[in-house]
Amino acid sequence: MALPRLSVHFDTSAEPLRKRAPSHDEHGKPLCDFMMLIPGLRDKPKYMIDDTIQDIHIVLTHFNHAVVFAEFNLKLNLLWVSIRSIQGIRLEIASAIQEQVPEAKLVSHV
Repeated sequence: MALPRLSVHFDTSAEPLRKRAPSHDEHGKPLCDFMMLIPGLRDKPKYMIDDTIQDIHIVLTHFNHAVVFAEFNLKLNLLWVSIRSIQGIRLEIASAIQEQVPEAKLVSHV
């Protein structure tokens, strides 16, 4: 399966994320995942939501060597990111997102 280097989705799909998010890269190596919560974002004006999403996209693009998949669920205010297994990259990406979006909270990483 050929995976995109960076894929950011804003999907309202009813299919569970575990079925959409890749678990392995194009070489068969397992990917790592983490989630970030952005409390209250869905209740903000559209322009603020758009600005926040753009800020996240810029950060993820900066890490395109590591990020394989990202999805933001506005209903849940939840960002899911699947990354290549690179030592320390998870916290580096999460910290970079928090620099741009201070209210973003790392809630889970696997």
